Amino acid sequence: MTTTTLALLPDFLDPLTLLGYFGTWALVGLLVVVFIESGVLFPVLPGDSLLFVAGMLAAGTAAQADTVQTNFHLWQLLLFIPIAAVAGSQVGYWIGRSLGTSMFKPTNRVLKQKYLDEAHAFFEERGPFAIVLGRFVPIVRTLVPITAGAARMNYGVFTLFNIVGAVVWGVGLTLLGYWLGQFEIIQKLLEPIFIVIVLASLAPIVYEWYKRRKAAKRTGEA
Repeated sequence: MTTTTLALLPDFLDPLTLLGYFGTWALVGLLVVVFIESGVLFPVLPGDSLLFVAGMLAAGTAAQADTVQTNFHLWQLLLFIPIAAVAGSQVGYWIGRSLGTSMFKPTNRVLKQKYLDEAHAFFEERGPFAIVLGRFVPIVRTLVPITAGAARMNYGVFTLFNIVGAVVWGVGLTLLGYWLGQFEIIQKLLEPIFIVIVLASLAPIVYEWYKRRKAAKRTGEA
């Protein structure tokens, strides 16, 4: 691993470092991270980049495969990642349904009220499809299930869209990493790819923030 941009990240946000910590328990650790980030109140984890890297390591061709020892195979990732993602969101739904939104406060360090407001607006604008789209947006991925539960969205509808989103997200990103891991140029550009994944994941949040700020400015001028 090079010591530039990614070296500035906390270890729990660096997917290679995180998988290295898990060691022979890499598959279990990966699934725990997916489970937690999918709706269990810890919205800052490297979900997207972690799946991508796991796919590359499963291919066994990534330049980091000799330094990060893993014992999982592609079929295990494609089977168990969607299951962990679905389970995490189902738990998040029932957390929201049981506790509502009272645990979110403006002064909280992790469960900030503004995060919930962003997820709620995302959910209100797109309806059930927000559950699928939210899978690809950090923070929103964790909070949309809680918001859906707090809003008492129909459980059957939520479960259906939750399964679809988990499969598209979990299988799609893992296969993308597995496929791109076959190319030597991708192995050499792994760090810039991480940055692109992070920026692409955050783009919807930035766009929504800009759109609402622009709308609020127009309202203020009026």
